[in-house]
Amino acid sequence: MLPLLQLLRKILGWVDMIVFTTFLYLLSWLPWRGRHPVAWFFHAWCRTFVRALGVQLYLHQKNRQRLPTRYILIANHPTAFEDIGIPALFDVVSLAKLQVKDWFITGRITRTAGTLYVDRDDPASRHQAVQVMIDAVNGGQNIALYPEGGCKGRRLFSEFKSGAFEVSLRTGVPILPVFLHYEAQDDFEWQPPYTLPQKIWHMMKTVNPRVNYYVYDPLDPKDYADRHAMKAAAYALYQRWNQQYLE
Repeated sequence: MLPLLQLLRKILGWVDMIVFTTFLYLLSWLPWRGRHPVAWFFHAWCRTFVRALGVQLYLHQKNRQRLPTRYILIANHPTAFEDIGIPALFDVVSLAKLQVKDWFITGRITRTAGTLYVDRDDPASRHQAVQVMIDAVNGGQNIALYPEGGCKGRRLFSEFKSGAFEVSLRTGVPILPVFLHYEAQDDFEWQPPYTLPQKIWHMMKTVNPRVNYYVYDPLDPKDYADRHAMKAAAYALYQRWNQQYLE
């Protein structure tokens, strides 16, 4: 009886997801000045997507300080799930790779929701993205990005990019570090040769759907001499958490 209930729950989850996605996709064609109505529903849509996948997403508040109302969220980036997992839990606008803009159906939804984009292989685009993020932060938005510069695997990459830390120093808005831990790493990690649909399928059929997002104390830009010092401090923290949770 239990497997039948689980199957029914999954079916209802996907029906809910498909209906919500259809609604947002149609809504995205509505001309609108300013913040589009799709943005109002985007975080709820992400939570619906998480439920449809059957992922058990847990937020662990490791922070000792009260979290700021304005922040620049950074996280490690082992899989594509973060694209819905982070906005499912945090009120952020994400910086995504340019190719996301053209994804079938969801690309239009993320575009209309206000997602920021960058061509990671183009230095001019990366430079422009910094200014776009600064404008977004100065406009009152919280943003989220991944300083590894893309999905680099289950273990922490060898370096961080400087963009998030430059934005923090130039706006005075703190960095909020979040460490992502997928217990079934093989099922969630997005690396070649797998495509995104294949990884979604792997996530859905994993025997361990538990995902842990650990939030730590923010990094105040006033405590650092420059972006390089701030980046080094953040990377050292992620090295420690990588060893704690993944080694």
